[in-house]
Amino acid sequence: MLTILSPAKTLDFESTPVTSIYTIPEFVDKSEKLANKLRKLTPEKLSSLMNISSSLATLNFERYQMWHQPFTPDNAIQAVLAFNGEVYNGLKASTLPEEKLKQAQNKLRILSGLYGVLRPLDLIQPYRLEMGTKLGSGRSKNLYDFWRIDITKAIHRAIEESGSNILVNLASNEYYKSINTSRLKAEIITPVFKDRNNNKYKIITIYAKKARGLMARFILENDLQNPDDLPAFDSEGYHFNQKLSKPGYPVFTRG
Repeated sequence: MLTILSPAKTLDFESTPVTSIYTIPEFVDKSEKLANKLRKLTPEKLSSLMNISSSLATLNFERYQMWHQPFTPDNAIQAVLAFNGEVYNGLKASTLPEEKLKQAQNKLRILSGLYGVLRPLDLIQPYRLEMGTKLGSGRSKNLYDFWRIDITKAIHRAIEESGSNILVNLASNEYYKSINTSRLKAEIITPVFKDRNNNKYKIITIYAKKARGLMARFILENDLQNPDDLPAFDSEGYHFNQKLSKPGYPVFTRG
């Protein structure tokens, strides 16, 4: 069973990694093409392209000036430890035993606008590039065109190597769209997380993001292989809601 996640905008490159084990991203040479293109943009153009503040644009201008191969533990950190948004607050990868992090290499993939597909222990250098950014390269008009074939092939291969035909989609729609799912020979399960608000269950984005991370951790900790085991998820007050669920979309509610 393979699980996919989105990356995070917030990064942590200050904390000491909890493991010395690392791998190199499969598509790092393609990443370099994008990094080289972004390196030529001024902070003002980066601000406009990414719709970010001038301070963030300056930060990312500096990041791309520094971005270079080869990746080593001296200039990069494992992806699952570097990402620090709500999803990763739920996953808490730094508290997983090293053996679980090693197992995650075959069970978890992170989609990325700059790196395409990442294994948890793939080294990354600091960046910001959302998949929806309208950045073209060569014949590709945008990042979806640039990455779709590579991402789809990589996810297809990872599903096969996971020993099951199940894909658990915990990625946002922005990143999930980068996969040509018609090319996957897989059963796709997309968990949905809702919180009670004004006596109705609704998807509250900030809570749903963390819940995706909690679910990814639940899958890793329990070495789940069968989607029938997903309804047992009960982290931080969430419980399976059979009434609201439908095939391929198990719903978990809280409150």
